[in-house]
Amino acid sequence: MTTSAGELLQLVRTGQAATRKALLTHSGLSRTTLTARLDRLQAAGLLTEGGHEDSTGGRPARQLRFDDRHAVVLAASVDTMHAEAAVTDLAGRRLAHRAGDLRVADGPEPVLGRIAEWFEEMLARVDRPVCGVGVSVPGPVEPGRGRVTQPPIMPGWDGYPIDTHLGARFGAPVLVDNDANLMALGEHRARYPDSAALVVVKASTGIGAGLVIGGEVYRGVDGGAGDIGHVRLPGYPDARCLCGSLGCLAAVAGGGALAARLTELGLPTASGSGVRERILAGEPAAIRLAEAAGRQVGEVLATLVCVVNPGVLVIAGDLAEPHFVAGVREVLYRRALPRSTQNLRVEIGGRGEALGGAVAMVVEAVFAPSAVDRRLEARA
Repeated sequence: MTTSAGELLQLVRTGQAATRKALLTHSGLSRTTLTARLDRLQAAGLLTEGGHEDSTGGRPARQLRFDDRHAVVLAASVDTMHAEAAVTDLAGRRLAHRAGDLRVADGPEPVLGRIAEWFEEMLARVDRPVCGVGVSVPGPVEPGRGRVTQPPIMPGWDGYPIDTHLGARFGAPVLVDNDANLMALGEHRARYPDSAALVVVKASTGIGAGLVIGGEVYRGVDGGAGDIGHVRLPGYPDARCLCGSLGCLAAVAGGGALAARLTELGLPTASGSGVRERILAGEPAAIRLAEAAGRQVGEVLATLVCVVNPGVLVIAGDLAEPHFVAGVREVLYRRALPRSTQNLRVEIGGRGEALGGAVAMVVEAVFAPSAVDRRLEARA
């Protein structure tokens, strides 16, 4: 099968080949055909050639490089009470960044309007074309659709066309995914690229998991994979979840539930980020609740680890701090099969890599071989 120009770019972009000789070996193309396709990629501004590969003898080969500075990605991460946005180059290097308080419950138009303003302010300082927009949201997203479906903590967002709203404003494709999925993708690409199976658990106001298996995000048949926040725990008949069910993990051990309990104890707390602030301030009640919540999450993760058998488990989000994670480890290693945990690394991921995952999602879609080939045909 003939190797297309897009496939040649993929070989260079992923580091599988860095010279014409290496591409000839990988592709099986004739030198004339290879040269013609590389010329098209260079004319489109996607590929550069310069510098030399180290050589032990003979004439050193000139290196080929994906031009990761010819365009930018707009990435945004929306959480329940906070959002951030960035303009990056195609390697994920941040060129500008904005963050601030933003309530997802205010609805899609105010939230997306504010994020679009941030993007425009940052783009005014970065004179490069936009190749795509990536958005992370705290709700379920059906694969291939730029909108959320029946999100329990995003009133007014169900079915809202995020892709159309932002795409019309910036003239670029818009990709949307669940925040836990993008945290998992970001962690995998940035820190654990060799991990065959990685799980990220986002423990904030709600709880969810993202899975990267074989280098790809696993979403299930309609985007519901990893929704562990709605696994029901026995013994909590009064814990009503925002989804309408009783006893869901998120309703028992999520940051929103902990915030409500702290408030009942006379410590007014609005969200998972508020719980984190109290923990970091050394508030004993917050620490006790975080440890207990970690153990409850560990009960569910023991099953998940036995099923998925990941090499890396990252705890991210507002509750990703030592007390909560100690509770997770305590139960996880006691309840899961030793065979499932003997090669498992449990790491703290802080607030997570959703922005990095959003950038990776856009770059990998926009510069997929078939997408590149279509653009080159349109230029012809």
